[in-house]
Parts: sequence; C-alpha cells; structure tokens
Amino acid sequence: MVHKTDGVARGVPTGEGFTLIEVAIATAIIAIGVVALVVSVGSGTRANQGGTELTQAVFLAQEIREWTLRLPYIDPDVADQSNPPGPDGSDPQVFVDDLDDLLNVTYSPPRDGRGVAIADMPGWSETITLTYRNPDNLSQIVSGRTDVVRVRVEVFHHSRPVFSTGWIVARK
Repeated sequence: MVHKTDGVARGVPTGEGFTLIEVAIATAIIAIGVVALVVSVGSGTRANQGGTELTQAVFLAQEIREWTLRLPYIDPDVADQSNPPGPDGSDPQVFVDDLDDLLNVTYSPPRDGRGVAIADMPGWSETITLTYRNPDNLSQIVSGRTDVVRVRVEVFHHSRPVFSTGWIVARK
C-alpha cells in the first residue's frame, strides 16, 4: 500500500539515486586520475634521481679538472722526462706526478681534486683521456708531446655514462 503525503507517493522510485552504470563510470574516472597521479609521482622521482646523479657526475669531473690543472705539465723527475707520454706505473695509475700520467686512465673508485680515491662512492668511475693538440690549431690532434693537451673526462655510474667534458691545458 502506497501512502500519499502532500501529493507525493512514498515507496516508489523517483529517479533521485545513482544507477549502477553511473557509479561504474565515476569509479573508472577516479581510477584513471589515481593512476595518472601515481605515474606522475614516479616520473618526478626518476627525474629527481637523474638530476642528483648528473650533479654528482659534474662534481667528479670538476675534481679531475682541479687535479689536472695543479699537476706539472712535464715530469718533475729529469730522469723520466724522456719517457713517452703515458702512465709510468700500474693500471690504474697510482703514482701521478705529472699530467701525462693520466693518459687513458680509469679510476674506480673516482679521485678527488688531490688525486685521492673517494672510497664512499661505489659504482662510480672516471675515465681520463689526453690528446695532444697542435698549438696553432687546437682542433688538430698530433702524435707525441706538444705544448697543448686536451683533457677529456667521462664519468660513469654503474658502467653507464652520465657526464662527459673536456678542457685544454697548456704548458706554462
């Protein structure tokens, strides 16, 4: 039995609720929004990690630059000055007393601005390459020692290249 109060029938559906289809559509829209938010947070985290890694790599390259600019251009030991350019010892070169000792050397763990190993940086490495240049044409690579060398440093994290840079060092 249906009761009427003020002309409105009670107990009869009046279309004021949500249908199952409307609820499903609303749930799907909310789910898409949540998934988009999670993806956005994940990509932001990856971008932040990439920025941190790049900052660390730039720091390591700057440390090598500082070290190479402080090293003598030629070997201070007169007896070793006639040796061809390149490391005079073990691989990687442990004793570095002039710039050419860093020819094609990879350090892992990386080195700081004094050439000392940075032990608390596992997974990081630095590869240093020297190319002698024609002083009158710096783009021209020459064999043998000249008064100008280009130092190139590549910084790796877990064997993946992160940063590469180079600079010119001239004999004073």
